[in-house]
Amino acid sequence: MRVFVTGATGFVGSAVVRELLGAGHQVLGLARSEAGAKSIIAAGAEAHLGDIEDLDSLRSGAAQADGVIHTGFNHDFSKFAASCAADQRAIEALGAVLEGSQRPLLVTSGLAGFAQGRPATEDDKPAPPSAAMPRASEAAAMVLAARGVRASTVRLAPTVHGDGDHGFVPMLIAIARDKGVSAYIGDGSNRWAAVHRSDAATLYRLVLEKGAGGASYHAAGEQGVAMREIAETVGRRLNLPVVSKSPEEAVGHFGFLGHFIGRDLSASAKQTSTVLGWLPTGPGLIADIDRPRYFEG
Repeated sequence: MRVFVTGATGFVGSAVVRELLGAGHQVLGLARSEAGAKSIIAAGAEAHLGDIEDLDSLRSGAAQADGVIHTGFNHDFSKFAASCAADQRAIEALGAVLEGSQRPLLVTSGLAGFAQGRPATEDDKPAPPSAAMPRASEAAAMVLAARGVRASTVRLAPTVHGDGDHGFVPMLIAIARDKGVSAYIGDGSNRWAAVHRSDAATLYRLVLEKGAGGASYHAAGEQGVAMREIAETVGRRLNLPVVSKSPEEAVGHFGFLGHFIGRDLSASAKQTSTVLGWLPTGPGLIADIDRPRYFEG
């Protein structure tokens, strides 16, 4: 299958490209620059110059493919609402090209915003997009599915880890260095689902090959890792005190992460594993981050 991948040079997208190529697929990767194009070509794929906000480039790439995996997203959280709006437009543009063809479209979403107090399941529906939670990736995919597009959603765990990680755990490490303490909220028993990026990449391939339109799949290799355990690992590695912060102190200490750090973001991937035969094999979060590589720099 010839697959158009947005975000092909990103942390998750580059792993998806490698996974697809290793399984015998051809890949056309979206590149924002000549440097990005060179890295895609070096990986063994073809490069397609464009940007997730250049809808013509997205349409052109999708038109050349047997399926599309959309991992591209602007992670500048200072303009998160604008990035979410751009993401929705990108999904709509990709879906318009695929409508009526049965060619798959995989959209990326996350596992925040679900019911608290229990692990989220694949049957759970995300809260409607709002000012507080403006990302509409899954909602846009479901609208396309209702129009006959074979659109499905991969919900990534809040922590996707591995070499090259620049997500939430590196942010927590940077905050700990800056504040002189490694912190958690309350008793730290709230849990975050986690997945190694190689396992996430395998899941994207399986959804591409066997997934159903309108379905949501969970990239959660671990159902939940306690935030206190994460904070203790960071504190031990940095030789810093590990302390509890109250919910009222969260935003002041963690910045924008304070809105999420005390929430339980656990999730089950039981249905995903059963339906697709997805069996994560990568290291768990604590084993992975308890290495010098996560603390270099």
